[in-house]
Amino acid sequence: MSLNIIVLLGALGLLYWWYASMIKKKNKALEALSGIDVQMKMRFELIPNILAIAKKFMEHEKGLITQVTELRVRASAEYNKNNPDELKEHINAIDEMNSKMRQFMLNVENYPQLKSDQTMVQAMQSYNEVEAQISAARRFYNSAVGEVNNSIEIFPGSIIARMASIGVMPFFRAESDEKEPVDATKLLN
Repeated sequence: MSLNIIVLLGALGLLYWWYASMIKKKNKALEALSGIDVQMKMRFELIPNILAIAKKFMEHEKGLITQVTELRVRASAEYNKNNPDELKEHINAIDEMNSKMRQFMLNVENYPQLKSDQTMVQAMQSYNEVEAQISAARRFYNSAVGEVNNSIEIFPGSIIARMASIGVMPFFRAESDEKEPVDATKLLN
């Protein structure tokens, strides 16, 4: 065999290895995204129960309860995990729902009867457990997405990714209100 053929086979082998590595990383990120979806499904199933319990006590919060319900439907809609735009839209819908749920949970504090209702206490504990699991799943997803995006953005991965139609995946990011410092005086009043 000539040296040219050996070099060509070596280069093709290296390109294939790089391509396979990118596909593995992308699949790991999609697996992590599926983990988030599983946790979100648990949350989606829990939200109607919390809202139903709260409706009895929170007559003045009907608008917020309606918004949370609408956002739950939007965030739980099907999407194409391989389409970065649809994925980003899905992440934004989840973030909007999270924001409204945080607002709802803060408003629960204004209703002592609701806070002391045993069914609501159990539902809130379950919700907090699911939130912790979602947070862990998001960290795993962001780690996997970081690996995928690095392999895509670093040469020669950028060329291979373009040829294989592999795009950069979006991260889950903290919302702006989550980044602000907590004002304890508001919570204690």
